[in-house]
Amino acid sequence: MKHIPVLLNAIMRELGDIHGKTILDATFGAGGYTRAFLDAGASVVAFDRDPNVVADANVIAADFGDRFRFVPQNFSQMADLDETFDAIVFDLGISSMQIDIAERGFSFRADAPLDMRMSGDGMSARDLIQQSSVADLAKILRDYGDVKKANVLARAIIENQPQTTFQLRDLIYDKRDIAPVFQALRIAVNDEMGELVRALSSVPKLLKPHGKCLVVTFHSIEDRIVKNTFREWTTLPGNPHIPVAASAPFNLIRAVVPDADELEHNPRARSAHCRGVQKSY
Repeated sequence: MKHIPVLLNAIMRELGDIHGKTILDATFGAGGYTRAFLDAGASVVAFDRDPNVVADANVIAADFGDRFRFVPQNFSQMADLDETFDAIVFDLGISSMQIDIAERGFSFRADAPLDMRMSGDGMSARDLIQQSSVADLAKILRDYGDVKKANVLARAIIENQPQTTFQLRDLIYDKRDIAPVFQALRIAVNDEMGELVRALSSVPKLLKPHGKCLVVTFHSIEDRIVKNTFREWTTLPGNPHIPVAASAPFNLIRAVVPDADELEHNPRARSAHCRGVQKSY
């Protein structure tokens, strides 16, 4: 399936006139956001740890020259940048490309080695299962997949040591748990929540005055992290339950979800939410 950037029109509307501005695209993916920003006259620094996207990044670099810079690293590494941006945009979760390349082991719809590594380095899902106790794996399934009978399922997985996506899929007796189990393992393998927390912590110092941070999320775990972080930024110290946006370091931007037209053309957008903040000063 062709990758379609989620909520791109809403993000472009929120950013407004970006000609001459500098944007950090924290999740390059297939380059949909980046190309739209560049077409609108912005300069872009883009991060992505997936080596499979380098070819697309090279094409964009050839088209836009020094207005585009690609950084082949986890987006948490943006903390090391010594520059500031007019906007920082995140499109979280897994991309269509990663799902559709069967041999990467992200999908339960094709048989492949149980891998799930976005960067291609480090511990695979198979390694994670081999090195986990039942209690450790059950916690991953509960925390990242909301799997109800996590202990029972974790024990079955540890005892059977699946090597492929189909072997894992066939161990999951309640078929409603298949997608959540795959999601949970993928999040753990790639430390997605840790990456998000570390990346968000660097946003305040990287944004210019009145700069905006927009984050597209796809499931409740990452959305909760973003929502809680933005609430902290838009709340006065000493009054944790009373946001006072005018005096807080950031102002909240109204959250948006895909409209009916986008859902018709891009069903993968159905769980997307976009939350944002604007730096007050």
